[in-house]
Amino acid sequence: MDQKLRGQRALVTGANSGIGKAVAYEMGSAGADVMINYVSGDGIAAQIASDISSRFGVRAIAHKADVSVEADVLGMFERAVSEFGGIDIMVNNAGLQKDSPFDEMTLEQWNTVISVNLTGQFLCSREAVRGFKRQGMRPGVSRALGKIICISSVHEVIPWAGHVNYAASKGGVMQLMKSIAQEVAPLRIRVNSICPGAIRTPINKGAWDTPQALDSLMRLIPDKRIGEPEDIGRVAVWLASDDADYVTGASIFVDGGMLLYPGFAAGG
Repeated sequence: MDQKLRGQRALVTGANSGIGKAVAYEMGSAGADVMINYVSGDGIAAQIASDISSRFGVRAIAHKADVSVEADVLGMFERAVSEFGGIDIMVNNAGLQKDSPFDEMTLEQWNTVISVNLTGQFLCSREAVRGFKRQGMRPGVSRALGKIICISSVHEVIPWAGHVNYAASKGGVMQLMKSIAQEVAPLRIRVNSICPGAIRTPINKGAWDTPQALDSLMRLIPDKRIGEPEDIGRVAVWLASDDADYVTGASIFVDGGMLLYPGFAAGG
């Protein structure tokens, strides 16, 4: 087993299901201790932590916190310091959708999505940078002072009718990530995004759980398959490792070619 992240400590938000869960497992498999953030499902989160610890011989703990609430985020980072001594890798994965036609969208739907998907990434990234600066370099562990990975979406680029709040939040994540990366690169902190396309997770089950829906989805994906959460987890490990030491400010699209605009494959 190639443990590229041995001796490092990762915090993964929204890690009790879907992409976050897969990222947490891949981080553990690569040798990192893992804090599993979640907002509901105490038993599930605890079981994931126990399983990662037993399978990979690393420390894994579950911590309940709402990433859109500053006090919760501060408490989560305090626990990361008390349990692990700090973190080396911040994976901003927590996110949600509240879909609606634009003219029917409520302020609550808008604010909830922006608060979790964008403000949550701001709060966690800010605390991660503060922590990286306090703890300093860890020679022999990583060539970076710290790494931040933002989970964005193909919809940081592709407009998405009926999902204006979600697309706006991911466009914001793109500029948040790039602006942070520009600011902290001189400190040897690397900041990047992973932008998934269609991934087989509960949040988008309706896009592929009927033959009709699956057929419609496949027209958007040149690779002709739905991505798996592990596809994202493996890229996250690479971005967190020294193999990606010269990569910062990048949006890495993991989408089976969705961003290639397959409707134009036959000339438009």
